[in-house]
Amino acid sequence: MDRAWPAPDREDTGGWVMRAAGGVTQRANSVWPREQAEDHESAVRAATQWYRSRRLPLIFQVFDDERSTGLNAVLDVQRFTRQSETLIMVRPDGALPGTPRDGVANDVEISEEPSEEWLRLWWSVDGRGGDAELEIARTILESCPSVYALVRDSDGAPAAVGRLALVEGRGGIYCMATTARHRRRGLGRQVLDALLSAGSHRGVSEFWLLVMASNAGAQALYEGAGFAEHSRYLYRQARPQRALSGC
Repeated sequence: MDRAWPAPDREDTGGWVMRAAGGVTQRANSVWPREQAEDHESAVRAATQWYRSRRLPLIFQVFDDERSTGLNAVLDVQRFTRQSETLIMVRPDGALPGTPRDGVANDVEISEEPSEEWLRLWWSVDGRGGDAELEIARTILESCPSVYALVRDSDGAPAAVGRLALVEGRGGIYCMATTARHRRRGLGRQVLDALLSAGSHRGVSEFWLLVMASNAGAQALYEGAGFAEHSRYLYRQARPQRALSGC
């Protein structure tokens, strides 16, 4: 997951990975506590200075497992907020893409680079910021080999997009976005099926994706395509700041 959404500015301490991307998405601007620290309080102080020097809030991406127990205890004492609980869903090897919904006949455009139309649609749905932030997002997307899917409506206008990040035989589904006026027409499922098919043709053996725990509709879509919950994480932030996009 870290390689599928890599922050352009990062420092690996050997146990924790500090990541920064000018505030574009929480994931790329958070600490990944890959291993338990020997002294969590000292490690939190060091992380605070690292992000302060970049004028960014201190955010941790904390996974729901035993490795997070000590860190969570320290963050609780320091009153870090809890936000953006996210499910990691996995689709095992061998499952075949589902059948597109009846009545959906749009062709899916597949490419290995995000077109301007693709970027603009995704950013209009999921982005925060202007052109400068979008360029940072483009850098993140293009740092990993990927497949991009786009569906148009009957008038030829972009209607839905998605991305498949390719990492060592696995595929991560990201940037699933449908414009407001095109929702509930099965286009998201069509994009998902196209990405799963493209990944299978490229030798992908297992797929994962990230979805907000509060988004029951998206979870149902992914469960219908063979995904099941694997684990969860949430973000813990030192104090309320401006909202960051993405899960």
